[in-house]
Amino acid sequence: MIKNSPNNKLTKTEIAKSLGLSRSSLYYHPKQPIKDKIIKKSIQDVLGVHPSYGHRRIALELKLNKKCILRIMKKFSLKPYRRRTKKPSKLDDIGKPIASYQNEIKNLVPLKPNIIWVADFTYIGFQNKFIYLATMMDLFTREIIGWNISINHDRSLVLTALKIAFAKTKTTPIYHHSDQGSEYDSIEYTNKLKEHKIIISMSKKAHPWENGFQESFYSEFKLELGWINRFETLGELIEAIYLQINYYNTKRIHTSLKTSPVKFKDQYLLKEYLKTLKNINLQTFRQSV
Repeated sequence: MIKNSPNNKLTKTEIAKSLGLSRSSLYYHPKQPIKDKIIKKSIQDVLGVHPSYGHRRIALELKLNKKCILRIMKKFSLKPYRRRTKKPSKLDDIGKPIASYQNEIKNLVPLKPNIIWVADFTYIGFQNKFIYLATMMDLFTREIIGWNISINHDRSLVLTALKIAFAKTKTTPIYHHSDQGSEYDSIEYTNKLKEHKIIISMSKKAHPWENGFQESFYSEFKLELGWINRFETLGELIEAIYLQINYYNTKRIHTSLKTSPVKFKDQYLLKEYLKTLKNINLQTFRQSV
């Protein structure tokens, strides 16, 4: 039986005692809502720089649990930019015979750069017309190592992207993979690959998933490039494409790499350098003993 205080009101001490609690617990405020608001602000900051990031990439950026990020994004209705543009289909090669090249990379997993390069091109609608972007990707680092933009989709479009990749990397791959488009199956293009003793690999016709890395790249690339007709001139669009490729290569987190393609490549090269240095020092030590 609790006795009332002189003013006939229970004190907080008496209430706490009657409930079997400490007095301080009566002043408790849950910390989770405050913590969620702090993380919400961090998520908004990340989306301000990387508007298309989903919860997985945001979790990698903030070094937090992806389930926690997903929960808070749902709680506060935070969503990445997801405007998908209308996708025109590639022109069919009517009457074109099936390519004589097979898929040579189906069961291969590259363990270092410049083993497998994958190539493709895409359409970008602009002011009721199309421009064409051809890219070359290193399958190990996922870096776009060569690209070219043109108002025509022809051998020159893809051949220039290949030459730029040669110049940028100062090397050639073992395998070159593409679809069976007439641009990649042309005598001029295949001769350039044969000239460098590169093994030619091609996806089966109507099997786009066999070049899925490039397909995935273009899907996300167009999302992040955004509404194309906001650009007034072709020059502005081309500049935006170049900046977007640079962003993809150097800043955007690739979920399978846990970092950007260029950082992943640099980390690999540093590890290989340190490994080589260690072997040299070990060999020198053995010779001196």
